[in-house]
Amino acid sequence: MVWDLDNLERIGGNKATVLGSPVVVETEKGRAIAFDGIDDAIIIEANPLAGARQFTVEAIFRPDAGGDAEQRFLHVQETDDRRVLLEIRLTQDNRWFLDTFIKSGESEETLYSEIFPHPLGVWYHAALVYKGKQMWHYINGAQELSGAVDYLPVKGGRTSIGCRLNRVFWFKGAIKRIRVTHRALSPREFIRL
Repeated sequence: MVWDLDNLERIGGNKATVLGSPVVVETEKGRAIAFDGIDDAIIIEANPLAGARQFTVEAIFRPDAGGDAEQRFLHVQETDDRRVLLEIRLTQDNRWFLDTFIKSGESEETLYSEIFPHPLGVWYHAALVYKGKQMWHYINGAQELSGAVDYLPVKGGRTSIGCRLNRVFWFKGAIKRIRVTHRALSPREFIRL
């Protein structure tokens, strides 16, 4: 499943509920949606992970300067104790690092990559891969961290792009594409930047 963020009406065939005033922008990577880091987001009444026993979640995105220290740019959730998040954290020297999270009932794992900071204002590919009670995350095809979590497939739920589903931790930057595959991909299979 590929969601190209090139309009504000439908994302991957799903009706988009728009919060705030995100805008479609032309970038060197093509069309993307820009989020202001204050109150811009998109809610989709669908869970692209529904039924997946293993998965790869990918995003092509550009985090920009001026946002809050904690930002969620993709949040997929069935219930409060069954969710997957891709997040960034800003550092004091104006850089960012990836923070991924899986919670499935009593089992949860956070991969907090503070030892891998990246410059802001540049396009990146982020990937979160899950298979066989293991999760890994990557930036531009390079693995940063891994951990163990016992994930159980979900049946439904919702997705937020640009903030957490409960409307906090707003993302400042642009997102071009999100792809969810119900298989653990290797870096050579990732979508290209």
